[in-house]
Amino acid sequence: LGGTVGDIESAPFIEAMRQFQFRVGHDNFCLIHVSLVPVVGAVGEQKTKPTQASVRDLRGLGLSPDILACRSATPFEEGIREKLSMFCQVQPEQVFSVHDCESLYHVPILLRKQGIIDVLTRRLKLNKLSISGELQGEGDALWAQWREFARRRARDLEVTTIAVVGKYTYLTDSYISVVKALEHASLNVNRKIQISWVEASDLEESSAQKDPLKYHEAWQRLCAADGILVPGGFGERGVEGKVLAAKWAREHNVPYLGICLGLQVAVIEFARHVAGMPNAHSAEFREDCDTPVVVFMPEIDRTTMGGTMRLGSRPTKFQDSSFAQGSKIRKLYGSVDEVHERHRHRYEVNPERVDELEAKGMQFVGRDADTGERMEILELESHPYFVAVQYHPEYLTRPLSPSPPFLGLLLAASGQLDSYLSGAGIAADVDTKLKM
Repeated sequence: LGGTVGDIESAPFIEAMRQFQFRVGHDNFCLIHVSLVPVVGAVGEQKTKPTQASVRDLRGLGLSPDILACRSATPFEEGIREKLSMFCQVQPEQVFSVHDCESLYHVPILLRKQGIIDVLTRRLKLNKLSISGELQGEGDALWAQWREFARRRARDLEVTTIAVVGKYTYLTDSYISVVKALEHASLNVNRKIQISWVEASDLEESSAQKDPLKYHEAWQRLCAADGILVPGGFGERGVEGKVLAAKWAREHNVPYLGICLGLQVAVIEFARHVAGMPNAHSAEFREDCDTPVVVFMPEIDRTTMGGTMRLGSRPTKFQDSSFAQGSKIRKLYGSVDEVHERHRHRYEVNPERVDELEAKGMQFVGRDADTGERMEILELESHPYFVAVQYHPEYLTRPLSPSPPFLGLLLAASGQLDSYLSGAGIAADVDTKLKM
């Protein structure tokens, strides 16, 4: 439980946890309270008053912290742990310094060194659980993987540049899930990710007239990237710039990943320049378009917008064609027949145009498992890696289990995709090679 205790925004969560502790019982509930220990004054003294006040208010709301996780720029000064213990009524060994370290992924290592495993074992009586040797071995292996993952984050790995073409690039936190997915994938392929933010509207011809400098800088960043990613989004602004980014990736064999709208602009671009549909567009942006390759989902009422999106985890089934069965994206998913990913959209590829697009080389290798009429995954023939998905794979990424579409993008952008798919694995970094 973190944040400022007493804010109205956190009140429902605090009350829910207060009730939850009685529902599950004392031995099944351990409250870790995250609080700030600021450094103030000319001498840089750490202050404990904010944490004391926060714990006091928390107790008044019916919750008593078992562990204090204190954020600070530096490790505890002498006496700070004992002071917090005394005035917050928490044992000294249950007060942890979560100071700045090399990366976010080093925090579990930091906590383990301070003894959090022993504290949790006593508090939750974990030593009474019967754990087989096989499960213990899995835990040790997982911890070894995490330590290696954190070590890579701190190393100077070879850099792979991915251009993210969006319309909210002035506020990069808008794409925080995409950023984390790219970071997870890059560290799993022994690369350091460098994101080159490209404002989609700056790629358009109109920008060349309004602001030539931004126009040329945007194209320079796009052309210099090892891979291109077009994430999801809403609204017409920047759509033509995203279409141009997909066109560049297709024509110059640059690895490409499109997500949600990124799939739709890839379809629009391919329809215009390959499939002989020069007026192709999306009904979201051109309702009177004579060649709509992206349409509103037929079962949804256009006049009622609330709660009408296709949301949540939905199954996507890989098709039976020889190309789909041997596609790169299916292999990245482990050659399974079906995947479950989270959706968030109202528009989809027009099923009436699918045959024309597939005849020209755009293969829809994954479709919805219910009707087979929703195009969920596309992959281009004769391209190093041109994949787009209608769902949002970034929502299910994990540090040690990166999202397959993102993993494929980083593998292709770093020149490792073919060896990975052939079973040769990922090239080890320098330290690992020396140890071997």
